[in-house]
Amino acid sequence: MSLFIVGMDATIVNVALPSIGRDFGAPVSGLQWTVDAYLLVIASLLMLSGSVADRVGRRMVFQIGLAVFTVGSLACSLAPSLGWLIAFRALQAIGGSMLNPVAMSIVTNTFTDPAERAKAIGFWGSTFGLSVAAGPVIGGALVDSVGWRGVFWVNIPVGLAAIALTARYVPESRAGVKRRLDPVGQVLVVLTLVALTYAIIEGPSRGWGSALILGCFAVAAVSLAVLLAWEPRRAEPLIDLRFFRSLPFSGAALTAITGMAAFAGFLFLITLYLQEVRGYRPLVAGLFLLPMAVAMACSAPLCGRMLARRGPRAPLLIAGTGITAGGVLLVFITASSSPLYVMFSCLVLGFGMGWVNAPITNSAVAGMPRARAGTAAGIASTSRQVGSSLGVAIVGSILTAGLHGGPIAGGFAAATRPAWWLVAAMGVAVFALALATTGRAGKASAARTAELIELAESPVPARAA
Repeated sequence: MSLFIVGMDATIVNVALPSIGRDFGAPVSGLQWTVDAYLLVIASLLMLSGSVADRVGRRMVFQIGLAVFTVGSLACSLAPSLGWLIAFRALQAIGGSMLNPVAMSIVTNTFTDPAERAKAIGFWGSTFGLSVAAGPVIGGALVDSVGWRGVFWVNIPVGLAAIALTARYVPESRAGVKRRLDPVGQVLVVLTLVALTYAIIEGPSRGWGSALILGCFAVAAVSLAVLLAWEPRRAEPLIDLRFFRSLPFSGAALTAITGMAAFAGFLFLITLYLQEVRGYRPLVAGLFLLPMAVAMACSAPLCGRMLARRGPRAPLLIAGTGITAGGVLLVFITASSSPLYVMFSCLVLGFGMGWVNAPITNSAVAGMPRARAGTAAGIASTSRQVGSSLGVAIVGSILTAGLHGGPIAGGFAAATRPAWWLVAAMGVAVFALALATTGRAGKASAARTAELIELAESPVPARAA
């Protein structure tokens, strides 16, 4: 249920973006911030939430997250201005950061058999597909009937029900080793992500060579460099860089960034295209995206079964192929393109996305010590959110630069053509990463990494071992 409301939030808010923009008179950058305020906060806090849950109790943190997300959703529905909406989206994201990685950790610690765990992850992933399928239709119906504020009301009853069911059915669990928090690392992560995203979103309007934008890029670069130097010195870092010695784990993180950048960028652009260029009502636009979402929902359980039988390589190759083909097809859409062609392009890309989530999660946690499942899942989930925030920031900036200050409907097709090529390139990256990180060498590196981590964290001194 937590994954359902978080997954639905992505598509349901995107459907509402044109209405939000008209209501508040927001430019493209304002719409980008409506999406990225949520994504940035959730990306910044996911790793912290996973570590805290491992330390103090996964069920307790999960319930707190559900409560904050529900309250944040209510606040978003009451926002009096764009600035307040962006602030309340950030509040919503604080709760959201406590949901997916903690839920994944609960699943991982419940299903200890690798095959059963893969099936459970596949079912868990199919929930995301269902939420994506429901989001456009529910969102479109709500925007058409009660306005964009209604898209935030859906989370409230689901969140309350999930809190009650968690108290009744989910067992409490903690990691055997209590890990200390890393406030310095947390601040450096926030600085890196916020400075980079701000520079990308505001660059077209403020000027790429302006002191503010160049300063933000510099802050992001310096913060990242300090983070990479700081974390290995910590006995209990926020980001355990040793995880990245595992090829499957590194591949999962990079695949999450590239795959979700493609999908988030696609959602942002296609929603504007359907409503601002084609002139469809929100409900019609939502129904237009339904076949794509159904393809995602149907692909996810198939992916789970293939993952259990053959491992992550084949599903990721299918994912990369689908995303690439969908991106290339979308390059050629115009204001007068056949609706069937546009729908087919979305369908192909959605089919590819249905195969990407479960292998990412499985590769991230497979082979890792179960005590570190929350941290590993947190890094994988963070990579997804980082990719999503960068995807929205980059394609939105490409659109803004291509429009040259003109209306969205006027030059949308030409302005977004480079963005669709970028989506296709992200699909190629997913395909290449699957080939490079999921073979025998990848399995061997994962085993070595798990052994290294277990040995380093064993209470028995290394010399005695």
